[in-house]
Amino acid sequence: MRHKKILFVLTSASQLGNTGHKTGAYLSEITHAYDEFARWNYDIDVISPLGGEVPLDGVKMDDPINATWMNDEEFLSKIENTMKPWQVSGKDYGVIYFAGGHGAMFDFPENLQLQKLTAEIFENNGVVSSVCHGAAGLVNVRLSSGAYLVKGHEVASFTNEEEETVGMEKAVPFLLQSKLEERGAHHTSSPRFSPHVVKSGRLVTGQNPASTTNLARAVMEVLDFIDEGRSVPEQNWCEWRAPL
Repeated sequence: MRHKKILFVLTSASQLGNTGHKTGAYLSEITHAYDEFARWNYDIDVISPLGGEVPLDGVKMDDPINATWMNDEEFLSKIENTMKPWQVSGKDYGVIYFAGGHGAMFDFPENLQLQKLTAEIFENNGVVSSVCHGAAGLVNVRLSSGAYLVKGHEVASFTNEEEETVGMEKAVPFLLQSKLEERGAHHTSSPRFSPHVVKSGRLVTGQNPASTTNLARAVMEVLDFIDEGRSVPEQNWCEWRAPL
């Protein structure tokens, strides 16, 4: 029996704070995950903090998966007409997926509605997932126990080294790797810009855009456990780590 729907969360932020630099949701982190889930006939809804059309970054049309979905009317309608968090209910979704892009650093962390949705899905035996800067949506999520969702979990996100390499370490409100570690997560990584995905129970996270396809596949592997009524392994399990 196919699990409940998948909820994509995309940033509404079009600028890097007050710097004037444009940003948005990183396109391949949307399309590459969407492509994998759609291939297996999962239903996908899309929300953003402000709703409506989301700004896009990294719009590279020489990427065949980007080109395919940017010419798909249904996909375009979803990202041009995103719902707001309060318009959906966590009980309807088996997965929440936070796509990245630097904009996520500005409007994901303090959004209480997103935090509530994430905790609800996780505590309803659902999967919480993110890639790259999408993990900014996880840093302030607390469970009903009061504990941070990421505490004690092995996680991946855009690293401090990667942020420094792209020259954005002073443009973002905080360093994502450091913040996750402050919340009690065990941050892991591969060499900068290499694919890296971590499955830690029902929390599945990826390091950077190159990790997106494998992140989606890892989410579906966890869903297989859930759909078959098997317990998802509680120990941290890591796959697709690039050689150190």
